[in-house]
Amino acid sequence: MIRNILLQQQEEQNILLNLSYISRISDHEKNDLLNTSLIKLITGPRRAGKSVMALQLLKDKKFAYINFDDDLMLKNFDEDKVMQGLNDVYAGYEYLLLDEIQNLANWELWVSKLYRRGINLVITGSNSKLLSHEMATALTGRYIQLMVLPFSFQEMLIFNELPIPIIENITPVEKGKINAWLQDYLVSGGFPESIRNPGITNIYLSSLFDSILLKDILKRFQIRQTQQFYDLSNYLLTNYANLFTYNQVKDHLGFNSVATVQKFIGYLEEPYLFKHLTRYDTKIKNQQKSAQKIYVIDNGFIKARSFELAPNWGRLLENMVFIELIRRQNKPELEVFYYRTRNQREIDFLIRKGHQIQQLIQVSYDISNAKTLKREIDALIEAAAELQCNNLILINWEIDKQIIMNERMVQLVSVYRWLLEK
Repeated sequence: MIRNILLQQQEEQNILLNLSYISRISDHEKNDLLNTSLIKLITGPRRAGKSVMALQLLKDKKFAYINFDDDLMLKNFDEDKVMQGLNDVYAGYEYLLLDEIQNLANWELWVSKLYRRGINLVITGSNSKLLSHEMATALTGRYIQLMVLPFSFQEMLIFNELPIPIIENITPVEKGKINAWLQDYLVSGGFPESIRNPGITNIYLSSLFDSILLKDILKRFQIRQTQQFYDLSNYLLTNYANLFTYNQVKDHLGFNSVATVQKFIGYLEEPYLFKHLTRYDTKIKNQQKSAQKIYVIDNGFIKARSFELAPNWGRLLENMVFIELIRRQNKPELEVFYYRTRNQREIDFLIRKGHQIQQLIQVSYDISNAKTLKREIDALIEAAAELQCNNLILINWEIDKQIIMNERMVQLVSVYRWLLEK
């Protein structure tokens, strides 16, 4: 039985290997990863391209493959029979790819055993905290983690075979075309399947959202308050890029306790549906007491599932900038925060590396109104004085220039430039 399942999965793998994909990993990174015996753990949301990255990593190598998003494999799993089946189907393999490993009970014990046997492992999984906790517990210091998110704007252009312009030489016509694509990306997000089939984006992403709720959360954690849980997910979707407190959510949705709200929001973050952002404060207690901001892992989910009658361009832009900051390896709660000045002016993003505050970022879609521009600049200047940070950026839709105020310079950067110049 196991051998037959592996043969079926091998056929699926061969089909995937023969498809064309955009490269999401450089040859240099690929060589570095393959040459280490450490476990390669690839995490990220479902359908964002984890399996594809793993296949890109292992293409042209002798590797074996097990897909644990397969009920037949899970029902018939037996360690000894699986190893025997792998040796039959993939004789002489050098690497072993374990796909969606979180679906296998007590997987970390088996993986630890495989690692001790000297098998070079590549693992994918769709559950951030579960995987991190289990890897940290059973395999401390034995793995490298890579996070795969839906396509960036650059990747979306490459996927659509569109040229990435040289910013300094861009013509008004090229800029208009880029902004048209960017506006679509701002609304529809970057999941590969929705970019490949834009006509079904809403249906596809709504179905994916429901699938993640059901398979990765409700079933896994055996949640009984199903309706309250769905209400919470809708509440967070509707309030993306807004502040919230656990008490506020408890009262609004009628939960029995703050602890339940906190636990459920944690569940929603584990499969990469949402991410929260805490307020920066030098005192941890103040940081923990403050309201948090919630963001959605892909703007397409907002279009597919929220109750907005028309796009809220300002909040969509802020959400997209947040996800891009994560894509650029900034970790929430460690390296990226929001900030409130003493006069309660809000800074959307504060970037910290080690003990050094590296950058303050404000996001505002439309700054053509003088009052809006002044409000955003004033907040940055005030925060800069409090935090002694001079790297100040105001990301907006189309204006690129510098403004000097109180002997500090603020860079106004159009979002297309910020996304394409990295």
